[in-house]
Amino acid sequence: MCGIAGLIGPGVNGVLLTAMREAMAHRGPDGAGLWLSADGRVGLAHRRLSILDLADNAGQPMANEDGSVVVAFNGEIYNHLVLRRELTEAGHVFATDHSDTEVLVHGYEQWGLDGLLARLSGMFAFALWDAAAAKLLLVRDRVGVKPLYFSRIDGTLAFASEIKGLLAHPGLERDVCAPALWHTLSFLTPPAPLTLFDGVFKLPAGHVLEVDANGAMRARRWWRAVPGLVEPVPGGLSEAARRDYFVQGIRSRLEASVASHLAADVPVGAFLSGGIDSSTLVGLMSRLAGGRVNTFTIGFSDHKHLNELDWADRVARHFGTEHHVVRISGEHMESYLEELVHTQDEPIADWVCIPLHFVSSVVRQAGVKVVQVGEGADELFCGYPSWMTWLDLHHRAWGPWRKWMPGPLRAVAAEAAALGAWARPDLAAKLDIVRRAADRDGELFWTGAISLWDGQKRGLIPDPQAFCSVGRAGEMADLGLLPDSWLTPDSAAVPASFMAAFDRDFPGRDQLSRMTHAEFRLRLPELLLMRVDKITMGQSIEARVPFLDKDLVEFVLDIPQADKLAGGAKALLKQAVRGLIPDDIIDRPKMGFGAPMSQWLRGEFGRRAESEILSSSLLDRFGFSKKAVAAMIDDHRQGRRDVSLPIWVLYNTVAWHRKWIGEAPKGRRLGGCCG
Repeated sequence: MCGIAGLIGPGVNGVLLTAMREAMAHRGPDGAGLWLSADGRVGLAHRRLSILDLADNAGQPMANEDGSVVVAFNGEIYNHLVLRRELTEAGHVFATDHSDTEVLVHGYEQWGLDGLLARLSGMFAFALWDAAAAKLLLVRDRVGVKPLYFSRIDGTLAFASEIKGLLAHPGLERDVCAPALWHTLSFLTPPAPLTLFDGVFKLPAGHVLEVDANGAMRARRWWRAVPGLVEPVPGGLSEAARRDYFVQGIRSRLEASVASHLAADVPVGAFLSGGIDSSTLVGLMSRLAGGRVNTFTIGFSDHKHLNELDWADRVARHFGTEHHVVRISGEHMESYLEELVHTQDEPIADWVCIPLHFVSSVVRQAGVKVVQVGEGADELFCGYPSWMTWLDLHHRAWGPWRKWMPGPLRAVAAEAAALGAWARPDLAAKLDIVRRAADRDGELFWTGAISLWDGQKRGLIPDPQAFCSVGRAGEMADLGLLPDSWLTPDSAAVPASFMAAFDRDFPGRDQLSRMTHAEFRLRLPELLLMRVDKITMGQSIEARVPFLDKDLVEFVLDIPQADKLAGGAKALLKQAVRGLIPDDIIDRPKMGFGAPMSQWLRGEFGRRAESEILSSSLLDRFGFSKKAVAAMIDDHRQGRRDVSLPIWVLYNTVAWHRKWIGEAPKGRRLGGCCG
């Protein structure tokens, strides 16, 4: 795991590249590297967190024998030894002992980019310079475990693993991206390729950005979460045999994934909540690691009802792990807030970031550099209780309503729902479903985590004209990375575009497949995986996600809804791991990893948050009704309704604005990396 940065164009120099690289020193405290092309038009920089092949000659940027291919790489390639053997047999000579980075160099020479990507199993974001073709390739892995940001600055394309690397460029003008802000209020973070910084973009998961020597860009998707990625389910199976086929396929692929994710020349541990996902990883690690596993758990000293410490301890004792526990309180949370804003770069308004930081710090103190985490299991196996609710609503109400209710009556109902949302903010989320049902392209399910639906946002922002300013976001529409509809104050357009493309290419697929696809486009890569990447890398540790292994993901995506949900949520995974972990862990109700933010916002921190939100110039600039915002916060404090999530999103957003944008007028250059 590392940090990469680079430049292509007329403004390349070693001093600037070094500044960009050092802004991300936490991502790679074990070494640093720099490479400049002979003509001075291309530069790559790298910070190293040594995990595989700790030798000096495994440092980066790394080139082939004649220097015609150079790569800067962030991530891990779990099948690198298999690929290395194949490349050696084809005649390639390796300079390192077992560096996975060198597989990218020779693999590109042997198979080209598409052939290389098809073979890779891992998490990665890399930049590869092909001197013969005079082009730079920027690549993000299938699911988006690793981030990659870019911006055109003074005619030069700059890229980095974190936005902080780009902010170190003195030519970058800092301003708010209005469409991204509108969408953040719904999705907790901007959908790729947007970021909250106007003119700074993130490469979407499963995409390649190709840049020629003159800076011209071309983007394309090389992978997406859809059915039909592996061989069809064998025909002629009985119901029992069909289920066994799925269960055995999940178990064998999960075992292979955990085994490959153990590869490291440094200690490997695991986050352990005591739920089925993390307990499964610990159970398999204990069997496969050949030694005692380090496990790490966090709890709350002031709101113990959220703790799963006893369950985690149960699993740790069952497998004999070296167990580490940390407890935090609201005081710990408040002490971390400034660092949180700096670490995130832009809002990742998921309060799980707070306990994740403190447990990550314990990992580092214990001398462990790699941890396995359970992200992705709920998306693959329908593990969220809310998903079952959405599926039931879709079956019982949404489908019949859309099919049988005449369009004019739906429009009347939508208008009444919009008026009702103003009068009854406590019912606004439910009324918004009626409004969406009237839209021909409306979607019931947007994503698994919504802060504010569009109807609710319009209650806080009566006239959203300020959000119609496109700014530099139009560059991504020109590049084909986002529809024009995203550039208006209409967050419904984001999931609608995902679903429309899915339905066009895979007509008639079940609703669960559609929902899973939407999650793989937005919430999973840009919220859940980014919180893991940013927060763990802030402590210089590498987090690995075995549930998102290529072979497991593609196998599970092909399982139809009826098979996946027979027996209830997560039934296939539960059956696949029964006998591996204790039954009471498998059968206990899901709690979910969270934080007591609702309670914290009803205490002293709530008053601090209210003051910072209402005093922010961001609210004035974008036309927020401070009266409506204050009323929403008061409703929460008085216990009339729980609106802790939108309050937290607003707090994160204004804190981001205060730190990274400040009170400078639009267009003013604020050079250098602050903080």
